[in-house]
Amino acid sequence: MQPLKGITVVTLEHAIAAPFATRQLADLGARVIKIERPGVGDFARGYDERVRGLASHFVWTNRSKESLTLDVKHEEAQKILMRLILEEADVVVQNLAPGAAARLGLSYEALSQLKPGLIVCDISGYGSDGPYRDKKAYDLLIQSEAGFVSVTGTPDTPSKAGPSIADIAAGMYAYTNILAALMHRQQTGEGQRIDVSMLESLTEWMNYPLYYAFEGAAPPPRTGASHATIYPYGPFPAGDGKTVMLGLQNEREWKIFCEKVLLQPALASEERFSSNAKRSAGRAVLSALIIEAFSKLSAEQVAQQLEQAGIANAQVNSMSEVWAHPQLKARERWREVATPAGPIPALLPPGSWQHGAPRMDAVPALGQHTDAILGHQGYSAERIADLRAEGVV
Repeated sequence: MQPLKGITVVTLEHAIAAPFATRQLADLGARVIKIERPGVGDFARGYDERVRGLASHFVWTNRSKESLTLDVKHEEAQKILMRLILEEADVVVQNLAPGAAARLGLSYEALSQLKPGLIVCDISGYGSDGPYRDKKAYDLLIQSEAGFVSVTGTPDTPSKAGPSIADIAAGMYAYTNILAALMHRQQTGEGQRIDVSMLESLTEWMNYPLYYAFEGAAPPPRTGASHATIYPYGPFPAGDGKTVMLGLQNEREWKIFCEKVLLQPALASEERFSSNAKRSAGRAVLSALIIEAFSKLSAEQVAQQLEQAGIANAQVNSMSEVWAHPQLKARERWREVATPAGPIPALLPPGSWQHGAPRMDAVPALGQHTDAILGHQGYSAERIADLRAEGVV
């Protein structure tokens, strides 16, 4: 049993934030109908060709969906879309340009008059009001506006996160808010509008550095892969030139680290390193001591000592090493999904279900389900061919 089986989502989406949200709804069994521009589709289809000719972003965020091509600026297409929403949709999701959905008659205010139980989720860069309402927003720009870039990177070079974390954050909050709205509707019969802002989503994730810099205090420094305020916590070179990643969280671990890894038990009681704050302030000196101790060992030997001492550690894996990660393999987290380019591996959604399993269906080709959906609405094959020739679908 998939918990959202029987729920239909109609989504006007592109890029990452909305597609990531709706893919997770599809994982839970919802029917997700993705509206795409004829001939072009979601522009994320063209980001790259790294997955046997398909785009890496697209295959990640669009499995288990149906693709319906519609030129939503065309009057006939608008009729098709409106009928689809009114007759079948439980949820409408959109992350079009600011104001575009309202101009198409797809605002919550308009739709709720016709279907009071409908849930409408609008995802945007800055939210539906305020002075930044109409400002364009992409992931890098939101990472910058939310302050993420200011605390990430090295002292000399601020950096963005590799993955699109502003999009991912917004997608997660859209997903969880839609689930909450579905529960609310189940109890009350009421639909509602959800307004998700990328800026607000990522700023929520920034609350530790915000509070660290509370009332004008200095923000956490940029420290590369090290932690800004906990030390030792980060990468250290071993004698063979490889990097070991480790982390200490408390005084008990610091004492064990000195005794069993550094083999310098007296270091644990030195006043200059007697608290995390002092170790963080003296990280240049402490780093030199750790590097000197590790220089006599290979990265594998250091990792073995850390493991035996119960000190948290990790390997800095490449993408190829993550594909082959023994823990993911042992927990059987990979499945195979179909795509227009053939089957590919896909990671199961995080979390294991006691009853049932997540849906892991195909990544759709552009417009793959157009004929079936229109046929269900009563359009003949000849009429669908005419609509295609007219550029409607």
